[in-house]
Parts: sequence; C-alpha cells; structure tokens
Amino acid sequence: MNDLAGKHIVLGLTGGIACYKAAELCRALIKSGATVQVVMTQAAEQFITPVTMQALSNRPVYDSQWDAREANNMPHINLSREADAILIAPCSADFMAKLLHGRADDLLSLMCLARPIAEVPLLVAPAMNREMWAHPATQRNLAQLAADGTVVLGVGNGDQACGETGDGRMLEPDELLLDVIAFFAPKPLQGQQVLVTAGPTFEAIDPVRGITNLSSGKMGFAIARAAQEAGAHVTLVAGPVQLPTPRGVTRLDVTSALDMHQAVSAQLDRAQVFIATAAVADWRVATVAEQKIKKDSAGQMPPLQFTENPDILAMAAKSPRALSGALFCVGFAAESHDLLQHARAKRERKGVPLIVGNIGPATFGKDDNALLLVDEHGTHELPHASKLTLARQLVADIARRRQAVH
Repeated sequence: MNDLAGKHIVLGLTGGIACYKAAELCRALIKSGATVQVVMTQAAEQFITPVTMQALSNRPVYDSQWDAREANNMPHINLSREADAILIAPCSADFMAKLLHGRADDLLSLMCLARPIAEVPLLVAPAMNREMWAHPATQRNLAQLAADGTVVLGVGNGDQACGETGDGRMLEPDELLLDVIAFFAPKPLQGQQVLVTAGPTFEAIDPVRGITNLSSGKMGFAIARAAQEAGAHVTLVAGPVQLPTPRGVTRLDVTSALDMHQAVSAQLDRAQVFIATAAVADWRVATVAEQKIKKDSAGQMPPLQFTENPDILAMAAKSPRALSGALFCVGFAAESHDLLQHARAKRERKGVPLIVGNIGPATFGKDDNALLLVDEHGTHELPHASKLTLARQLVADIARRRQAVH
C-alpha cells in the first residue's frame, strides 16, 4: 500500500550502531510511496556509508552545510523547505541535547533549527545505551523536546550492542514505518477512547474440545489500527488469534464469550466508540466436563446441553451512556446469505445506529473484504478492498457520524 504517496521525508542519521537499521527504514519508506532525502552527521558515517544510503534512496546524500551542489550554498534552507517531515533515526543522546539548546554546528542540526516549525514537523527515534536513556538529563531533554513540538517516537527494549539489556534500542524499521504512517493520517478521533472486539471466541466442552468459528480477527485488528491512526486511544479485546498487536493499541486477550463480556463491561464506561467486530458464540455448553468426554460402548457421545451467552453488543447499546449518545455502538454481521435482510434485522434487534455486514465465508482468514453499512436511512457499500483500507474508510465514516450527532 502506498500509505506515504506524495510525502517527501528528510531522513537524518546521527552517530550510533542503530544506523544499520536506517538502511531498511529508508527502503520501507520508499516502498510505502515516499521520497527520501538522507542527511548524515560525520558521526553517522562511522557506522554506515553515504554510498549505501545513496544507493537505497536514489538521491545524493548530504553531510555538510558547505555542500557546493546547492547553488545558493544553503542546503539547510533548501532541504528543509522541500520536506513534509524530518525524521531523525537514529537520534543520539548528544543530538537530542543539541536540538534542545538550538545548537547548529552541522548540516542536520542547522536544518532542524531552520525548518519552518509550523509546516515541517520533526520526528525523532532515540537510540542509546540503557543508562544513557534512563539518565535524568536525557529524560529532561526528551520532555522539553516534546513540549517544543518534537514528536518523540519512543524506544524499544531488548539486547543492546554493548552487551547490556534494557530500554534505549531504536525501534525496528517496521515499527517506525507504522508510526510515520500514523503521524500523517487524519485525526478525526483525536483523543477519543475506542473499544474494539475482534476474533472468535472459544467455548470449552471439556479439557480438549470446544466450539469456535472461522473468524481470523484480521478485520477487527485492522479497525483497531485504523482507529489508532485516527488519533484514538484504542483498547482491543481479542479472542484466541495469533496476530500481532497493532502499534499503540492496548490489547486484552480473552478466550470465551463470558471472558469477552467481562472485559468489555470493564472498559465500556471509558469509551466513546464501541465497535463489536468479534464473532462471539451465541451459545456455550451448560456444564464443561472436567475430563475428556468418552464415547460409550455403543459408540455414542452423551448429549450436550447448551445455554445462551450474554449479548455483548446489546448490553452496550442499552447502557445509559449509549442511550444518552455518549457512546456510539457499531455492530458486525457475518452472514452466509441474504446479507441485507439479516443485517437490517440485527440492527433493529440490537438497537444500534450502525451495523456493518459482510459475507463471512468469503472473508474469513483473508486479507480483503467488502462491507455493507446499514443504518436507519438505508445502506452504503464499501467495495472490495484490503481490510486495512476498509477499516480506514469505516473509521472515517464513524467519525463523521459522531461529529454529526455532537
């Protein structure tokens, strides 16, 4: 996906072993549609060569404010004016201190100081030893940089080149790419709390058997990511699926419908939007056997008795906050046939303003989908596309509906 199409990024490299990650980051930015201009400090060139970064970016690398290639000899002005953002990755502790005090003794720091602050945002990806990261001076610098408007992308935790382990690693290139994509995304849900359910539930029969369904959770996880990109604080209640947690999303893992009901109930009072994407089992076994159920001498299994699971979406829709308009509830209908008929019936039965319908067997486990939005006024189709594309369209639609109400 060309999530960064039309964006021009100045990628700044400062001294640190994490410069090796900048090569992959440069490639990832370009694959996502951006153009990349690399600017390096002299310290960065001790870890990776300008030749490497030039080959990856397909542009000459700049490393001096005296570069004669610029007709006016002002690369700090020219390069910053062309950029949609300046991303410094890795950003050393020394360079952060330099940014904080407005020092400008090399091209990269000079460019950061000379950039039009209101038009060219500055993003930094710190990279340093764990003790350097934890030092009070570094933490003061980080806080002041953020207060000055710099976007600090955080650090990773793990093994470090020095042999120690802890916070301070530069985030991985794929993580930084997601953060940059999210940074540029519109923010119609800025600051709002969004609660999403995703995946199937698993209803135990005995210690080795259970009842579940074919939901992969991919649509719900895509919605969680899209809501986070839109500026929301997202909590994702996930059934038993093996999917990576979207960047910046708080994840709560559950197994059964009762588990999911309990998790949603605990989070609902803080949410402004609830999107029930999960395929929750309608029924569970009344009594779970303590041991594996065996066939009898005639080869028959004893009959199972079922009881109805709580209706999570209906519970949310009937809550005082939903009835007052403080909580906007969205349900999903995964059907095998007669999608419109069943989606309309489910919307009325659940009492929610919006139901999103899809044909389950056509999308379970896949990366693409097609959605049918059903509300009191009629229907609107979101044509076949990737689940992330549809998730972004759906989140934008939900944001518009909330703005219309409020």
